[in-house]
Amino acid sequence: MSTATQFALKDRSAEEARQTALSYVGEAFALAALDGVEPDAVAEAALCAAMCELVAMHGEDSAAKIATRLAERAAAGEYSVTPRQ
Repeated sequence: MSTATQFALKDRSAEEARQTALSYVGEAFALAALDGVEPDAVAEAALCAAMCELVAMHGEDSAAKIATRLAERAAAGEYSVTPRQ
């Protein structure tokens, strides 16, 4: 198997893992909504939990860099569910 093929398979597996993880997060939001928890509270808790995991895996500096990139992407509209004007 060529190196390019190995990278393509690894990237596809990583994308599949992200999609599966996103599905789990969506389910958590739905379950919380059924219990009457406001979506913004779940979102903030999810972000806090994610940052704790990133800090544990990569350290504070790397987690801060990731958070900065997320903020830039949000400001650019990457996470918007409606078209920007």
